[in-house]
Amino acid sequence: MLVLDEADRILDTGFKKEMNAVISQLPKKRQTLLFSATQTKSVQDLARLSLRDPEYLSVHEEATTATPCRLQQTATIVPLHQKLDLLWSFIKAHLNSRILVFLNSRKEVKFVFEAFKKLRPGIPLKCLHGKMNQEKRLGTYSQFSDKRVVLFSTDVSSRGLDFDKSVDWVVQMDCPSDIATYIHRVGRTARYNAGGRAVLFVEPSEVQMLEKLKAAKIPIIAKAINKEKLQPVSPLLAALLVKYPDLQQLARRAFITYLKSVCKEKDKEVFNVTKLGIDDFSASLGLPLTPKIRFLNQKSTGKNPSKLNPTLELEKVAAENMLETLKTEGSESDKDESDDDLLQKESLSKVKPAITEVESVVPATRVLKKKKLKINVHRPVGTRVVFDEEGNTLPPLATIADANGMNSTSAINVDKVQERYQKMRESLKKEDKVDKIHARELLKDKKLKKKMKMKRERPEEDEEDVSELDEEVTATRPNKKSKIYFDSDDDNDADTLDKKKVDIDTDKISLAEQEDLALKLLSSMQS
Repeated sequence: MLVLDEADRILDTGFKKEMNAVISQLPKKRQTLLFSATQTKSVQDLARLSLRDPEYLSVHEEATTATPCRLQQTATIVPLHQKLDLLWSFIKAHLNSRILVFLNSRKEVKFVFEAFKKLRPGIPLKCLHGKMNQEKRLGTYSQFSDKRVVLFSTDVSSRGLDFDKSVDWVVQMDCPSDIATYIHRVGRTARYNAGGRAVLFVEPSEVQMLEKLKAAKIPIIAKAINKEKLQPVSPLLAALLVKYPDLQQLARRAFITYLKSVCKEKDKEVFNVTKLGIDDFSASLGLPLTPKIRFLNQKSTGKNPSKLNPTLELEKVAAENMLETLKTEGSESDKDESDDDLLQKESLSKVKPAITEVESVVPATRVLKKKKLKINVHRPVGTRVVFDEEGNTLPPLATIADANGMNSTSAINVDKVQERYQKMRESLKKEDKVDKIHARELLKDKKLKKKMKMKRERPEEDEEDVSELDEEVTATRPNKKSKIYFDSDDDNDADTLDKKKVDIDTDKISLAEQEDLALKLLSSMQS
């Protein structure tokens, strides 16, 4: 018997190698059971498992809705650059709830978690993503099950997790890629006989997702934003990015990975990255400049997507119509409206300005892109014209002459100017000579002080050791032996012989050697 839970996900290409290894070790004659909230009916997937004439069993086959009846689902259309403001305001309004927030990418999860943790909303924050090891995942799971915590997570938490205590709110900050992902995300709450609530943030260009949810028998209530309770968090994020440079890198990566995830979505009717307000979105993250996006076409990036074009205005009208139909055909509103004051169910006249007006929350530190100024190089410079009281043009230096008490019509004396410049040159040369002499004296004093310092640093003990060593050498030196001097009888050579006295140690020289030495001396004297 082969039993597969979350069969539609396990039969994807990501688990193909592992699944084939398991199937190869099983006998061909077996019973196969597949379990999933969104069961696959693909012929290729079923053929891989060698299923023949499979039977489909549905727990709620005759149900009118695809989601549990105790699940209260809400959708609100919010511009991309206001999603973080709405999420922050939602968390601040539900501090006593257990909230599960879904985002598309791991880097988005890390940025929102680190940024909100530094802002301290008043409730513990946790994060869960695919790069965490099993030990950290189990610790985060147990903490979220025991306490009232806000958990930021990717789609890792959308399947296979059954928390001990029911989740109060499931917030989908980013639009899910398909209906199956939406069902699995909201399936974390309202499990078995418990109740739960879910909120979906939809960007105006993603309004087609609401039609697809309606076609899949998913009841959803449309609610508008209560702007009086909306707390903008973008200026606080801009200040945090200046204080923490590492957080700025996380914001830049989160910005790029979100756009990549939207660009890689298969359903192009719902997801179109060219219709997003990229500049306003980067400003809402606190970034001073919009990062370069290389994977987008230059034409799409060259335009300013923050300004509403006619296609976006048509999407706004479609969003209004969708909200009207959802309100008329949706289920009943929440029983406790006081807990959900941030998202209010309003009339269509009040919903229109919330959809058509896209208010950009741009922090004060935002550096907006401006067009480059075209400078005319050939334009003449210094053509300022001065007029007198009667309206006549004056010479360029007339005002200076009047200030010095000169006549405006008189020309400036060039000889006096040259003479003044010559005097200034001579005075500067004299001062330069004085400065050089002073610099030399300072250099000499510096060298002298350095020498004196080195002398003072020498230890006096060395001099004492040297004196003691000399005394020992003189004490141990043997007595001088007698020397023999051979002087000449000639008076003329007396002086030279006095200078050239021969020092001979008679004790060490034999008699024969003494005789040979005497003969040499006599021969030298005769020559």
